[in-house]
Amino acid sequence: MSASKAVLITGCSTGIGRATAERMASAGYIVYATARRIESISDLEAKGCRTLALDVTDEDSMRAAVSAVEEAEGAVGALVNNAGYSQSGAVESVDLDEIRTQFETNVFGLIRMSQLVLSKMREQRWGRIVNVGSMGGKLTFPGAGVYHATKYAVEAISDAMRFEVKGFGVDVVLIEPGLIKTEFAAAAVGALNTGTDDEGGPYAEFNQAVAASTVGAYEGPAAMLGGGPETVAKTIEKAIGSRRPKARYPVTPSARIVMGQRALFTDRMWDAFVGTQFPQPK
Repeated sequence: MSASKAVLITGCSTGIGRATAERMASAGYIVYATARRIESISDLEAKGCRTLALDVTDEDSMRAAVSAVEEAEGAVGALVNNAGYSQSGAVESVDLDEIRTQFETNVFGLIRMSQLVLSKMREQRWGRIVNVGSMGGKLTFPGAGVYHATKYAVEAISDAMRFEVKGFGVDVVLIEPGLIKTEFAAAAVGALNTGTDDEGGPYAEFNQAVAASTVGAYEGPAAMLGGGPETVAKTIEKAIGSRRPKARYPVTPSARIVMGQRALFTDRMWDAFVGTQFPQPK
């Protein structure tokens, strides 16, 4: 029997997840699109996807979704760990419960989903785990430390797993998008966590500058170096369909330029650069 190549994608209600589900289905893959609220993705059925409810912060929900695919297809052939979100705010000002919630979604959910699909992937000696990271896993902007921490974690997990499961015929691929024009920026600003701040607090001016900078990056001239969610979806399709996928795929010129810049800069140089973009709290 041939190995299952059914694709399970998390976080398909908007943006990258939705674009990937549509693209993979149009390419002829069996696609299971998922979201916490299944009604938010019901329209994807008309585009050839099968839909499942899936909350990556809930163990029973994750088990149920993976079991449904395995019962129908024998195994999850390719898992696309896309579910995630950003929040902004100086580290001191972010509520610790909000930090835990972000790690549950961006990191722990990704790890647990990978654990759940791997046994069947190993049995069939083929599989792909595609983790949607960020250029933010290679560099850090002030005011987004918590988000960057989750993406650094995704980098580490991907690097470790890539070696650990390769011998079973499973490839782990990391996608590193730069500026992607979705609802991501609005969500990040909407989640601006002022925590201990009030209008006269020590981070009030800084946090507002972070919000303005985030909007400017996605809507201003810098957006020309970005791309739409379909740009990432195209790369994910390439990673799943390739006989020998790369370990990581930077997506958009902004990712390649900024990651290259950070690699060349010393920490002092980087701090001086971000100082031209953000007011330093004091």
